[in-house]
Amino acid sequence: MSLLFQEEKIGNITLKNRMVMPPMCMYKSDNSGELKAFHKTHYLARAVGGVGLIIVEATAVEPKGRISDADLGLWEDSQIIQHKELNEDIHFFGAKTAIQIAHAGRKSTVKDTTPIAPSVIAFSNEEPFKIPISASLEDIKNIKELFVKTAIRAKSANYDAIELHAAHGYLLCEFLSPLSNTREDIYGGSLENRCRLVLEIAKEIKQKVDLPLIVRISADEWMNEGWKINDSIYLSKELEKIGVNAIHVSSGGNQEKTDNSPELKPLYQSNWAKQIKKEINIPVIAVGLITTAIEGEKLLEEKYCDFVAYGRELLRSPNFAFYAASEFKEKDKINSSYQRAF
Repeated sequence: MSLLFQEEKIGNITLKNRMVMPPMCMYKSDNSGELKAFHKTHYLARAVGGVGLIIVEATAVEPKGRISDADLGLWEDSQIIQHKELNEDIHFFGAKTAIQIAHAGRKSTVKDTTPIAPSVIAFSNEEPFKIPISASLEDIKNIKELFVKTAIRAKSANYDAIELHAAHGYLLCEFLSPLSNTREDIYGGSLENRCRLVLEIAKEIKQKVDLPLIVRISADEWMNEGWKINDSIYLSKELEKIGVNAIHVSSGGNQEKTDNSPELKPLYQSNWAKQIKKEINIPVIAVGLITTAIEGEKLLEEKYCDFVAYGRELLRSPNFAFYAASEFKEKDKINSSYQRAF
């Protein structure tokens, strides 16, 4: 059997295969933050198409924590029911679900709000970005509560897992980097202090929400004096210690202009995933221009990761898993209604 089609666990949930739909912002909501008809069709199509785990796009823990005015939110109880209905439909087709809970920090472009960040450092001097305010200790306490309450709502909505967004230059990622975090209190300065907020939020979610927890990180921010792979290894080890169940390895996103951006080619982030996997004992998800079944199989065979996230490829082809099953002669993995096409 192909490794791509083997069952594997994240925490206490078993995924039917190792293909993951990573969170990708669709920008199809509105100020309500609610799921729309588009989202239901979009995610359900990938469930019918055979993906093992679907991670719903970045979903804000408060209105001003959205990346844009068209982002999803799960900041109040009234938003739970639609997510619950979405999960019921996805589960019917055998996929598991996670939701990425997020706060945009200084990268928020929501109208008529001032973004919040670890320090008064804008992501860009160009519109639509704004100069953020620096979070006070009271603000940080509130942000932790927002993440935990959103995680509790996610469980009420019947998600199988939660993903904490600490990548791509959004709020939690901003706290990690010495370039965006110049604080002089317990949340800034040393590596340990800069990791404190992510670890505190992850620990409290694990204590209060009985679901597997994935943390998405930017393994390297592509800056000479910025966040590096060794920092990511340290953070991943600390996250494992407090019970986090998987690390989702991406990169970049915290700086408008970078010193050493990698060439954007297939598997360009996979070496970072492999380096982290060597150092921890929990699953690693690799992502980044992975477009073929053969590429995913190679990553699993050579122990770069435990799960393979197909982003753009699943935007192009909701039935990607069927094509992969056909390629590996795993016809029984194709929905019976579609087998005649393969």
